[in-house]
Amino acid sequence: MTGLGASGLSTAASSQARVFGTRILPSNQIRVAARLTKPRTNTRQVMKPQCTAAVENPIATDSHTDSTGNYYQRVYGNMKTGDTLDKDYANDTAATAKNRRAGVILHPTSLPGPYGIGEIGKEAFKFIDWVASTGMQMWQVLPLVPPETQYWSPYAGVDALCGSTLMIGLDELKEEGLLAKSDLPKKIAIGTVDYPQVEAAKAPLLRKAADKLLNESKFSSLRREMDAFRAENPWVEDSALFFCLIEYQEDTKDQGWWFWPEPIRKRDPAAVAEATKRHEENINRFIAQQFLFDRQWKAVKAYANSKKVKIVGDMPIYVGGQSADVWAHQELFELTPSGAPANVSGVPPDAFSETGQLWGSPLYDWPAHEREGYRWWAQRLGRSFQLYDETRIDHFRGFAGYWSVDAKADTAMGGVWKKGPGLGLFKSLNDQLGYVAIIAEDLGVITTDVNELRKGIGAPGMVVLQFAWGSGATNTHIPHNHYENSVCYPGTHDNETAVGWWKDSATDAEKEYIKRYLHTNGKDIAGDFMRESFKSVSKTSIVMLQDIMRLDNTARMNFPGTTTNNWGWRVGETNIWGKLKKQAAEIKGWLEDYDRTAEVNPPA
Repeated sequence: MTGLGASGLSTAASSQARVFGTRILPSNQIRVAARLTKPRTNTRQVMKPQCTAAVENPIATDSHTDSTGNYYQRVYGNMKTGDTLDKDYANDTAATAKNRRAGVILHPTSLPGPYGIGEIGKEAFKFIDWVASTGMQMWQVLPLVPPETQYWSPYAGVDALCGSTLMIGLDELKEEGLLAKSDLPKKIAIGTVDYPQVEAAKAPLLRKAADKLLNESKFSSLRREMDAFRAENPWVEDSALFFCLIEYQEDTKDQGWWFWPEPIRKRDPAAVAEATKRHEENINRFIAQQFLFDRQWKAVKAYANSKKVKIVGDMPIYVGGQSADVWAHQELFELTPSGAPANVSGVPPDAFSETGQLWGSPLYDWPAHEREGYRWWAQRLGRSFQLYDETRIDHFRGFAGYWSVDAKADTAMGGVWKKGPGLGLFKSLNDQLGYVAIIAEDLGVITTDVNELRKGIGAPGMVVLQFAWGSGATNTHIPHNHYENSVCYPGTHDNETAVGWWKDSATDAEKEYIKRYLHTNGKDIAGDFMRESFKSVSKTSIVMLQDIMRLDNTARMNFPGTTTNNWGWRVGETNIWGKLKKQAAEIKGWLEDYDRTAEVNPPA
């Protein structure tokens, strides 16, 4: 989980004013609201992702065996004893490559760049070149959604299908003529991202670029591309209208949508049409900016794929209540007649929290999703696979069983477990989208049904080396207990860096155990953990760039349970990749040693 339920907000912070859209709502209006990201549908068509699976598709084949078993059944399963085997039979040996792979976690906001935040322009391409030079084949990012504007968490995004326009590359807009050189802001020395400063500097420029795109004749060809984006992604209409209603309309802004006047709250067609006409200009601007984000990011993804690097996205399971996702699809959520959440998400009390964790996101009405054929989920995952090759889903256990809390409750203690949609959801997604390549975030207390669901859909789970050393040899995360269809992380964006953990948090007993187990003196604990991760039987290993750089906790991306000093780390100046050539060579050597240099998806 990311932070406290993917939002990264503490229990204390939940009693404060929470941010929805781009404005802070009064506390009396947001008590029952949600704080995670959000997806959307309604007028939305299902998008078939153009991606290939990293593992066999057990749903499609009706086989829950591993890839070797599936291959054997496919090639030899219908033969009879004594039949002549084909000429390639002797080449099918145990020495066949296992397609082991490796990758790195870095959010685009952490990239170098002159305007206060990492952007999805030329610096992203430089990073991809560096990743390719290491032999790694995967780049994992955090959610690319627009973050909420109080704590700026990408796990509390304000729209699950839109992109964060703060990451749009300004120099690239200048090169296309959408901005003049004189428009560009003053360069800012590399440091922690100051999100309000970045938004204040970039928002007027993005608006100016959008206006040029919409109105100037020389951009007619680009406008046709934008029109195609708009037609292929009809969900953006609801996103744009919702944004305008919470930003510009007097009787709807600064309040939860469930407090809006009934006609627009209930999406009366006449009220929606009137609001759309009233806000037409700003709707077009919003969509133009989303198109620019989409165009730049897809160029980044295409370049990564050309270098044999796959993009791994990240998706919180729940979406925010103050969102077009919920407003446009009220029938798919557990809401009161007014539209406020009736039951909300969280997790029960455990060793880390006496009262549990109350996340506040409205729960899905799963029977309603089943009745509509899971089209909303197909839309959400379809959009994800436009942007990524694979997607990590946070709190995967919620698809098997989820904790339901009355929205009026002040803590999660009084909740109950309810059954999730299980395999039926993924069978439907498989039918609509083809194989859904996901990584299941299955950390925490995981019951048998969660493991069975993950195995049933062939999704890899997660093991984290920082969690391995405190409970003896039976610990799930210790290397000798790893399993092949998993992703091994030394630590994730929610963890301390390896150096920071060793220095600040590891107990003496843990350090002694690690020294014995890894045959190390602990002087290069980040290197030790990365090497052990690459060595692991796990088919996939993903490491943090901070660990590659041997940085301490001053470079930490997120401190779960806190609301400040998160999401702001930056990797350094534009010449950083040249400075990391030695580390790139080190990683390449490890990948060669541990058979992780094959392509992510070799031809069948």
